[in-house]
Amino acid sequence: GTPAIKVLMPALSPTMEEGNIVKWLKKEGEMVNAGDALCEIETDKAVVTMESSDDGVLAKILVEEGSKNVRLGSLIGLLVEEGQDWKQVEIPADVGEPPSLASPAAALAAPAGASVSVPPKVEHHPGKLQVRLSPAARNILETHGLDPSNVTPSGPRGIFTKEDALKLLQEKQKGKPSELKPVVSPAPPQPTTVPSASPATAVTPAYPRPAVPPASTPGQPAALGTFTEIPASNIRRVIAKRLTESKTMIPHAYATAECDIGAILKLRSELAKDDIKVSVNDFIIKATAVTLKQMPDVNATWDGEGCRQLQSIDISIAVATDRGLITPVIKDVAAKGIQEISASAMALAKKARDGKLLPEEYQGGSFSISNLGMFGINDFIAVINPPQACILAVGRVRPELKIVEDEEGNETLKQHQLMTVTLSSDGRVVDDELASKFLKTLKANIENPIRLALC
Repeated sequence: GTPAIKVLMPALSPTMEEGNIVKWLKKEGEMVNAGDALCEIETDKAVVTMESSDDGVLAKILVEEGSKNVRLGSLIGLLVEEGQDWKQVEIPADVGEPPSLASPAAALAAPAGASVSVPPKVEHHPGKLQVRLSPAARNILETHGLDPSNVTPSGPRGIFTKEDALKLLQEKQKGKPSELKPVVSPAPPQPTTVPSASPATAVTPAYPRPAVPPASTPGQPAALGTFTEIPASNIRRVIAKRLTESKTMIPHAYATAECDIGAILKLRSELAKDDIKVSVNDFIIKATAVTLKQMPDVNATWDGEGCRQLQSIDISIAVATDRGLITPVIKDVAAKGIQEISASAMALAKKARDGKLLPEEYQGGSFSISNLGMFGINDFIAVINPPQACILAVGRVRPELKIVEDEEGNETLKQHQLMTVTLSSDGRVVDDELASKFLKTLKANIENPIRLALC
C-alpha cells in the first residue's frame, strides 16, 4: 500500500482532553496544502478549525463527522504525498482505537441487535456485573448471588432497579427447590427464602414469601413520567467540572454595593447625539479596568501554591451561547477607550455565539464580569472563574426614590438610577478589607465617569 502521513487529534486549548469532530472541510481524494482548513473540532471551549500541517492528498477519513469524545493524539485521518495512489493508502495497524470511539452508539444499539452476545460475557466474568445497578439492587444481587444479565432493566436509562432484583429473587426462589433435591447441603439463598425451615422442609415446594411483593410495590422509578435525555457537549461538561471545582476548592467571599449610574446614563445619551453608541456594560468594563489599575492587588490569580499579580488587565466577559457559557477576553482594557471596548465586546460576543473564537481569544484573563441586567435580574452571585481571583456580578438598572439632602440641609425626594454589583472573591488572594475597598473605588468611578478619562 501507499505510505501515509498521519493526521492526529490536536490539543486546541490548554485544558482540552478530547474533542468532537463537527465537520470535515476536505473530502477524500482532495488536495490539501499546509495551512488549509481540514476539519472543525469542538473543544472544551469552542468550535475551532484544524489546519493541516502537511501538503498532500486526503486519502482516508478515519473518524467521521459527528464522532464525539475523540481523545488527544488519536488518529483521525491519513494523507499521502501528491502523485501517489491515495486509494491504496496503507492503514496503520494501530488504527483500531480511534474508530472504537464511536462505540458508545454501538453499545446503545447492542441490547436490541446483539443481545445474544451479552450473556457469554457475564459467564466469562462472573464477578463483574455488566448492567447498570441501583445501590439497593446491587446489594440484593450480591447477597443472593443473582445474575442480572438475562433480565431487561425497567428503570430509567436502563438502570437495574431494586424491584427488578426482587423479581429476579422471586423467580429464583420458585425454581430453586426442584434443583436442590439431589444436593445434600442447602444452597446459600435457602435460609433467606425460608428462615425458620429445616433442611428437610426446605426441599418441598414453597410459595414466595408474602413479604416480597409488598416490598416491590412502592416507589416505581418508571412511573415518574417520560423525559428526554440531552447529551452534554464538551463545553457544558467542562463548565460543569470547572464550576464544581471552583465552588468546592475556592473559598468564596461576597461583598455587594449599590451604584448610582445616573451620570453614566446622561453621558451615554450625550454621546448618542454624536452617533457614538456604547452600552452601560461598556462603561462597567472600563470602570472595572480603571479600578484594577488603581488597586493592582485585585488583578491577580491563584496558581495552586501562591498568588500571582498580573501586569496586564485582561477582562473576561461572560457570554451565553447555545453550547453553554463562555468567557472571551478583552485584552489590556485599561489602555482602551469606551468605543474600542464596545467594538471588542461586540465582536467577541458574536464569535462566541457562532463558535468561531480562536484559542487566544478565550484563554487567560485576570478578572471576570457577568452581567444579567438585560434579563431583569436585580442582583445575583457569580462563581469565580479559576485561576482568577474575582468575578463581578452586575444587575439591572432600576429607578428608586431616595431622600437627598442639599448643602443647606434641606431634604428632597429624588429618583435615582441604581445598579447592584456583587464581587465574588477568592479569600486566599483578596481578603474582606481589600474587597470592600475595591467596591468603594469602583462605585466612585461608576458614579463619576469623568474619572475614567483620567486613567
